[in-house]
Amino acid sequence: MQENKLKNYLLLHFIVFIWGFTAILGALITIDAIPLVWFRMSLAVAFLIIYFIIKNKSFKIDTKGVVKFFITGIIIALHWIFFFKAIKVSNVSVALVTMSTGAFFTSLIEPVFFKRRIKTIEIFLGLLVIVGLYIIFNFESQYKLGVIYALISSFLGALFAVLNGLFIKKYSADTISLYQLFFGALFITLYLLFINGFSKELFMLQISDWVYLFVLSSICTAYAFMASVKIMKFISPYTVMLTVNLEPIYAIILALFIFGDKEKMNPAFYLGAFIVLFVVLLNGIIKNKALIKKKFKEKTVRKK
Repeated sequence: MQENKLKNYLLLHFIVFIWGFTAILGALITIDAIPLVWFRMSLAVAFLIIYFIIKNKSFKIDTKGVVKFFITGIIIALHWIFFFKAIKVSNVSVALVTMSTGAFFTSLIEPVFFKRRIKTIEIFLGLLVIVGLYIIFNFESQYKLGVIYALISSFLGALFAVLNGLFIKKYSADTISLYQLFFGALFITLYLLFINGFSKELFMLQISDWVYLFVLSSICTAYAFMASVKIMKFISPYTVMLTVNLEPIYAIILALFIFGDKEKMNPAFYLGAFIVLFVVLLNGIIKNKALIKKKFKEKTVRKK
């Protein structure tokens, strides 16, 4: 039992490492953000269709599901486009640290959909995040556009996560993933057709780009998603939350080794990054404690 738990814990770290590596691949792939996301989503859909066929899973969804997944498919497509744009105009470190604000945006968006009040502690932690971002913005002014793109991506990612929190109650995780990726790819396809973006040049990529896109769509998208869902059956949400917060750290260390001087930042950047990451971690710990207390009270009431 202990050996199985350790195996899943190591697998979780491997998945988080893969998610961090996504940013590295985004920097290595030479094409622009929009075609990059189109290739990523289209290839991932192909892999998931193969998975569905092998597992003999049903492709059927209701009309409401089609509408929901169409909207969220567009959201996730835009989320990734702005994420990779942030990397292209700045670097991996700036993009990922700014993306860590997702927890803050979620704390603002979640009450709207789940009909609860915004807590004072969430506002306080949000202000600390703003302080951290201000330090980064102020001392790394050449990366302002990257910070703005990453903030937009972070907000869209938070909105996407909250909406999926509602959808998972009715639909399976693999069905949600397949259709959201499909509609996201369809949305970008329509956009590229509108601007006459499809040409021979779009598919005449370097061999290295094809290799990176294959890894990005198969391992970093299709596989990582499936594996992360499976792990939730064996590891507590608290452990998952703490481990996922290591993603920017893994990616920044990787980026320093791979890109060298391009990723070296002003000391003030690391101060701002520390504040943002510390707040994200603290937010998760506070919320987990609140959840444990709530479950304890519910068990106590049931016993009475």
